[in-house]
Amino acid sequence: YNVPTPKQNQPTNVLNYISDDEDDSDDDDDGTILSPPDDIPDPHLTPRYNLRSRYAVACAVLNLETGDMEEYPALIRGKDKDTWFNAYGNDICRLAQGMPGRPDGTDTIHFIRRDQVPKHKKVTYGKKECTIRPNKAEVYRVRLTVGGDKLPYSGITSTKCASLTTAKLLLNSTISTPGARFGCIDIKNMYYGTPMDEYEYMKVKLSEIPSDVIKYYKLDNLAHTDGYVYMEIRKGMPGLKQAGRIANDRLVKHLDKYGYRPCHVTPALWKHESNGVTFALVVDDFGVKYVGQENFDHLVNALKDLYTITVDPDGKSFLGLTLTWDYTNGRVNISMPGYIKKVLTRFQHISRTRAQHSPHEWRIPKYGQKTQYAEDDDSPPAPITIKKHIQQVVGSLLYYALALDLTMLVALGSIAAQQNNPTAKTLSEVTWLLDYCATHPDATIQYNKSDMVLWTASDASYLSESKARSRAGGIFFVSNNTQDPTQPPKTPPTMNGVVYALAKIIPNVMSSAMEAEVAATYLTAKEAVPIRIALEEIGHPQPPTPMQVDNSTAVGFVNETIKYKRSKAIDMRFHWVRDRVHQNQFLIYWVPGHDNPLADYVTKHHPASHHTWMRPKFFITEHLANVVISQLLQQGCDISPKPRAARAQGLNKTPVNCDRYNNLDSYEFTNGTWD
Repeated sequence: YNVPTPKQNQPTNVLNYISDDEDDSDDDDDGTILSPPDDIPDPHLTPRYNLRSRYAVACAVLNLETGDMEEYPALIRGKDKDTWFNAYGNDICRLAQGMPGRPDGTDTIHFIRRDQVPKHKKVTYGKKECTIRPNKAEVYRVRLTVGGDKLPYSGITSTKCASLTTAKLLLNSTISTPGARFGCIDIKNMYYGTPMDEYEYMKVKLSEIPSDVIKYYKLDNLAHTDGYVYMEIRKGMPGLKQAGRIANDRLVKHLDKYGYRPCHVTPALWKHESNGVTFALVVDDFGVKYVGQENFDHLVNALKDLYTITVDPDGKSFLGLTLTWDYTNGRVNISMPGYIKKVLTRFQHISRTRAQHSPHEWRIPKYGQKTQYAEDDDSPPAPITIKKHIQQVVGSLLYYALALDLTMLVALGSIAAQQNNPTAKTLSEVTWLLDYCATHPDATIQYNKSDMVLWTASDASYLSESKARSRAGGIFFVSNNTQDPTQPPKTPPTMNGVVYALAKIIPNVMSSAMEAEVAATYLTAKEAVPIRIALEEIGHPQPPTPMQVDNSTAVGFVNETIKYKRSKAIDMRFHWVRDRVHQNQFLIYWVPGHDNPLADYVTKHHPASHHTWMRPKFFITEHLANVVISQLLQQGCDISPKPRAARAQGLNKTPVNCDRYNNLDSYEFTNGTWD
């Protein structure tokens, strides 16, 4: 039910959004409004919000008033056209030879006539990426990038980047190393300064270039009759397939002169040969752990010899994460304030009046049935436009879930498994998840100083997904060392912030619950190996990594304490875990199921009460109400939280029996009273 929409005026209030889609042309996209007609028979196909998002968008700006994603052609026709024209002019001058009153040039491009393009070279399009970056000196940014998908290149293009897990390990290491501090460095225009052996060619519309730039570079004389201006690209530029590789090679060669070299195994983890500086590199962003200001200054000065950089000595932001450091007490909080609000605005989601404490629908167990099977989805297929909407929601929330809120991973995994062939039920699950995001918009993880020993927990749920598939879950965090690394710990480790969470649907069909548990152990151990190596390369030697499993048969299989009979049919890959146990890389031990709630959490769908109980275990509890209510739900108590909290504060109140509160987030305990 697609209805074309007229052009929308440029809003005065906009937010930045970067989409994963690509547009290979300069044609303007009218967008679509998805308005369900009144006579749709299935209520699942009627969302509680209007979908007004543009689908063929690369880097666009979100219109808060209409929900449209505005690209450059639309922005220069709106009320703020002068701002975006000016931003585009600045970028062209930055790429070219500069201009009085605008940024200095980098000699990356040269304007030429069309007949000066070599006959054997292809000419690609230019893509304008519009963003709003409040933390940058230039807030309104337009970046001209190359349509590299149209240009052939046979060389190596891959470039290593540090993962989120590596960055989180580095944050933990900073807190756990006496005297260590964390700082951030950003290289400006890293791609633009790298010379290329072979030039490339691109064209842009003359009508979209500011008039003062046209006059200064005399582009009227160079423009072709087709209305385009042609450029010769002489240095690396975003969008070129080889741009990242040649820029990274240049950086590696430069820093090697100062003693900084990449670690052998962990991608984009760097160390200095003597002064102890360690940093994670993501394109042009450095997250630096150092001891001693002079060592941090050494890296800063080394980069200044070749690049223009910005320095954040307090390390307040890295990879989109807001970092709050407390070196005195040995902890750091990571968060992404406002991110979920932007997502909800982008998809014009109208939240429910009642709070939603579960990211997905709870599948009520069928009591008395030995095996709990997944339910079949017999709802009607969703339209193609709804499919695109679902994919965009998953893409927008996935980074946030991986970086912070692991409670969304199971729901996102189930939706992602259906997004290629979505149904009305899939759309309902997306709406449910967005309701959950609106109720819990800002998660904060806290890391505390520790011995930097990796701990893991593994679990599986048998036949919990469609097509007879099972789920595997694993939780990874760093904590204190055990007294005896060869024996299971007598007491549980001190819980720390999660650095990585595994929530995966096992692609193979498992023949038993035991095989599903072994598969989960295998997947957890496979993810733990590179984390172990990263910790050792950062400077924290690892004993055998403890891994708790709540299935005694699976533990006997990997530790070889049971006889093999039917287990001979288990997938050969799962025997890899036994070999790693022989190498003393893992210490796998059994715990009762009720002592393994962390891994169990990411293996199945739970009721809202369980999510409310588990969230304080993963995130910082901001209000006393959350603690009290979590305890009430854990105990299954129907007593009002008001008198319970009052007693906790030493106030004498009489307990009053009442129904369990549904809208739990509406309660705050302030100055001895409940609001």
